Amino acid sequence: MVPGASSPGSAPTQPSAPTPGGPSTRQFHLGAAASALVGQARTQASAGEYAAAGATLERALRIEPDNPLLWVELGRVQMGEGNAGQADAMGRKALALATGDPTAQASAWRLIADSLHARGRTAEALEAEQRAASLTPQ
Repeated sequence: MVPGASSPGSAPTQPSAPTPGGPSTRQFHLGAAASALVGQARTQASAGEYAAAGATLERALRIEPDNPLLWVELGRVQMGEGNAGQADAMGRKALALATGDPTAQASAWRLIADSLHARGRTAEALEAEQRAASLTPQ
């Protein structure tokens, strides 16, 4: 499951609002339908059916287009297909949508780092890994 994702049927599809007086962070969750589609896509990807997995995730994105967790999932499928450039684009889209959610931001940075490593851009990949680590609770 994507870090920060909820189990089927458990949480809102939109980020939760910050608590009054608490930190100004939010956490994205997958709604029940999107969560079920992510599960299906992971099964497809693990069977090497990357095109089917991508199509399944695109269905989920029609339900929750602004959910960065889905963009990270689609980026992971792109990585599985060997499309590191596309994976990078998905990670950057997720990063743009993940404002206020350090967990989702860290997932996006890890995807970006993996895509940079795959393209031999090691220095940039290490920087992306550091950004992910700085967002991950110790």
